[in-house]
Amino acid sequence: MPTDDTAPQSALNALLATLELEPLEDNLFRGARGNEGWQRVFGGQVLGQALMAAARTVNAGRSVHSLHGYFLLAGDPSRPIVYDVERIRDGGSFTTRRVKAIQHGRPIFSMSSSFHKSEPGFDHQTPMPDVPPPEELPNPKDIIAQLIDALPQSMRSYWSRERPIDTRIVDVSRYLTRDKKTPLQHIWIRANGALPDDPAIHQAVLAYASDFTLLDTALIAHGKLLFDADVQLASLDHALWYHRPFRADEWLLYVQDSPNAFGARGFCRGSIFARDGTLIASVVQEGLMRQRSSSFVPN
Repeated sequence: MPTDDTAPQSALNALLATLELEPLEDNLFRGARGNEGWQRVFGGQVLGQALMAAARTVNAGRSVHSLHGYFLLAGDPSRPIVYDVERIRDGGSFTTRRVKAIQHGRPIFSMSSSFHKSEPGFDHQTPMPDVPPPEELPNPKDIIAQLIDALPQSMRSYWSRERPIDTRIVDVSRYLTRDKKTPLQHIWIRANGALPDDPAIHQAVLAYASDFTLLDTALIAHGKLLFDADVQLASLDHALWYHRPFRADEWLLYVQDSPNAFGARGFCRGSIFARDGTLIASVVQEGLMRQRSSSFVPN
């Protein structure tokens, strides 16, 4: 668990507040709006809130093992989101839920999730890559201090902002060059402070964090950055499989790659490992990956 008392707790507390959904009626919840400063609701917030809504309708003893979500419309960050949970199935071993996120009377996101009771079985996994530990890597403030002159203003603002997820990027060189490289990156992540012991909170925080940098991986192959004015990125769908128990307030290695981009869509994959090398989750995402005119100026 993090022990750095200087870690910014306010951003993490704000995230936890958004995950504390307000029950409105059976199977109906309201999620508080986030405070990310984005022009639209961050996809990870919707993932986390939708998962919490589904989990609150599932009996104790069953944990989520997979979720599959589709982003339908951009969310309005000035308004809360209502989550409508449909109880699809309550079986002997598995529970299935479907969640619809609603704003302004329209669905902006839909998700199916499956929960499984704990039981023994076969056990194997792919090994974790050998990378430097997070203590040997610069934190976001170090990156700003060391590379301030080389970073565009948009990146300075991004890395300077208090965030609920602490990160350590193994290789920051991709932010300093326009060279086209293999679309692969390794990022250590953890909650920026201690979390409650509720496993559903840890699963929701991981869902939130899994959407941060994954689609951006596809741009590495093209020498582009998320912050470029001539690039439009938007998540289209997101799938997440939870393999083993974990804590989201301990360091996790997020290994990301992008095997394909075509037809204005980028496809990315992620493997998430605990520090001891245990594979705890897998992620897949496809997103809009559109190149705008170089003269485009965002609002």
